[in-house]
Amino acid sequence: AIAFTKRPGLDADRLIAVVEPVLAAHRVEGVELIWKTDRGGMVLELSIERADAQLPGAGITIDVCTDVSRDLSAALDALDVIGPKYRLEVGSPGVERTLYSPDDARRFAGQLAKIKIRQPLASEGPLKDQRVLRGNLLGLTETGQIQIETEFGVLAIDWDNVSLAKLVFDWDRAMQQSGRGALPADGAGAPGGQKQS
Repeated sequence: AIAFTKRPGLDADRLIAVVEPVLAAHRVEGVELIWKTDRGGMVLELSIERADAQLPGAGITIDVCTDVSRDLSAALDALDVIGPKYRLEVGSPGVERTLYSPDDARRFAGQLAKIKIRQPLASEGPLKDQRVLRGNLLGLTETGQIQIETEFGVLAIDWDNVSLAKLVFDWDRAMQQSGRGALPADGAGAPGGQKQS
């Protein structure tokens, strides 16, 4: 199954029936399948990931994207699902991947995330008007709520109260994990000695 699809004007059932076997053959899952128009014409964008990946984009190489693109393009053309004029783009969902289900929150536990909620979690106190929460995902509670460690403490959020959840790329954490350390706040050490802005 593909987590999110947006395909106005296309036969959804036929499209999914072509896409899913190609994904299965390459042992990847679909995250987003989007049919849209851009300056170059019609584009079918497909983002993919490994089902067991705990980091966004892990294991999705240029070779994997090329192979999926080649096979999917051939299948779409052979069955004339879209028509002759379109561009196919296959890639990773990126480091700031949208979370489309509680299972995504479970799988990406340990990652920094931003969650927008429909209703504040409290009627008074610091959470009274808070609709955007940022912190480390801790996974799911026993009752299936998303757990996130924030500046307000550990919070549990019903999935029905989530309007948008995304992973957030943490540059400082990435630099520390790479062994390079964070850049000084004044920008020293930036390429060319320039301040970053």
